[in-house]
Amino acid sequence: MKKLSTLLLGAIGFCVFAPAAFAQTPGGASGPTSLIVITSGIAYAIAVFGCALAQGKATVAACEGLARNPGSAAAIRLALILGLVFIESLSLYMFAVLYLKL
Repeated sequence: MKKLSTLLLGAIGFCVFAPAAFAQTPGGASGPTSLIVITSGIAYAIAVFGCALAQGKATVAACEGLARNPGSAAAIRLALILGLVFIESLSLYMFAVLYLKL
């Protein structure tokens, strides 16, 4: 019974003093805006990583296509450049969203 009352008293004390500890104004790097910056940076890193993988796969596919059929180099080159432009635009759109969010 004594352990239960001590535990109950500790829980009540925590509930009384915890709001005062969390009621302080955010200072330094803590606060909601810093979380937005951190999560936006992580999201941009993931987007750039995905774009880099897609560009690598597109380049590999173009090189394989050129190796199999060198006569279609102009068509493959055009499709590759167009695809790389679309892939890179995804990264730039993500950067624009990140800039507007901050």
